[in-house]
Amino acid sequence: MLNTVEIPVWVLVIGGVLALIAALERLLFPSVRWFFRTRFNRAVKKLNNRLQLKIQPFKLTDRRVLIDRLIHDPEVAQAIIEEAESSDIPAELVAQRAARYAREIVPHFSAFAYFGFAAKVSRWISQSLYRVRLGFLDESAMDAVDPDSTVVFVMNHRSNMDYVLVTYLASARSALSYAVGEWARIWPLQGFIRSMGAYFIRRKSLNPLYRKVLARYVQMATEGGVTQAIFPEGGLSRDGGLGKAKLGLLSYIVSGFTPDSVKDVVFVPVGLNYDRVLEDRVLLAAKDQSGKKTFRFAPGSFFKFFFHHIWLRMRGKFHRFGYAVVSFGKPVSLREFVAAREGQPQENQIAELGDALMQAIGNVIPVLPVSLISKVMLAANGEPMRKIAIKASAHRLWQNYATSDVYNHIPRGDEDYAVDVGIRMLTMRNILQEIDGVLQINPENKHLLEYYAKSIEHLPHNSPK
Repeated sequence: MLNTVEIPVWVLVIGGVLALIAALERLLFPSVRWFFRTRFNRAVKKLNNRLQLKIQPFKLTDRRVLIDRLIHDPEVAQAIIEEAESSDIPAELVAQRAARYAREIVPHFSAFAYFGFAAKVSRWISQSLYRVRLGFLDESAMDAVDPDSTVVFVMNHRSNMDYVLVTYLASARSALSYAVGEWARIWPLQGFIRSMGAYFIRRKSLNPLYRKVLARYVQMATEGGVTQAIFPEGGLSRDGGLGKAKLGLLSYIVSGFTPDSVKDVVFVPVGLNYDRVLEDRVLLAAKDQSGKKTFRFAPGSFFKFFFHHIWLRMRGKFHRFGYAVVSFGKPVSLREFVAAREGQPQENQIAELGDALMQAIGNVIPVLPVSLISKVMLAANGEPMRKIAIKASAHRLWQNYATSDVYNHIPRGDEDYAVDVGIRMLTMRNILQEIDGVLQINPENKHLLEYYAKSIEHLPHNSPK
């Protein structure tokens, strides 16, 4: 019992380190966690005092707790049983797959990452690349939104800059939780995006179990009052125009909702437009062998574009990509929408809601100089035009849009300057060519002109004459 035992020094060191860690875990770590949790709660309370749409407790819940809640949700458990029976796979293995889906979907929101870093970086990036402007905003309607309701911003999807731009402009009101596609599931981007409260979705997955796990997370977040931002079109616009709503996420939000639900869901339409979309050429060229539109991240093209503009900035020759304008439409109450269609099948309600939201989004997409000049030039059927004729046609279009309550972004309130801005942007990119004071379309880049004109094609107007 009292004999001396010799052990290697490295074993003694490892044992001492493990003992120290155990002691710290028991004695020190709880105090440290309590200290940082107290500071964190104080910071969140301070943030909530200035935010119109508060950060809800659901968003601050520990990620492991949310994953456990999702895995053990009765509807998910039933989906696991059905999947096991239909695929003849043991339920334990199917449950592990459901747990993997839950870990993939559930975010890990950090208020410090969002407001201390992401909001500031998004502001810097947005203002570095564009002249950012807030278009139409009905302040009274936004202020009238019940603070206890769940707010969902629904937006058209022009560019991956949409995430950055809306994060910057909405950061004064709330922290947004985005539904993000597979493109963002790369290191180190994945961890950062998850810390901003975004949740990842497999847009093309038809697996019933995955769909049920995703649906239950969206429903739990909606019931918890999490402010969300979704793109009903489901992906980037490939031709510049406004697409139709894909009803996946909307159906998850609406499913089970009744006018008697505790929380109302309020949809806020958001319309975005750019004088230049960073990915325009890539989107237009993205086709597979069958002619189907596709989009894949091309690192080579990205870094070539990035370093080229860094070089221009270093030489003092960089020009921002024109105007980026965001407008906010009148909020749509889901409670009122559903109550007005009581008795209709829920599938019909969801389809009507998708159409109504896309129309509301389309109504607030702003008219920008490049989109307007593109429409004017295409309306001339390829005929060259002098600048004075372009200004006359642009003026008629602006007047026409104004009478239809369409928001025209006219920089400095000067129509002549706005026309000059649009022409300069298009000639710099060789989309328009100016010869002896006459402007004409470059046939090689006509598809780009059509792309920008299509962004406002859905708006009511009369063709210029």
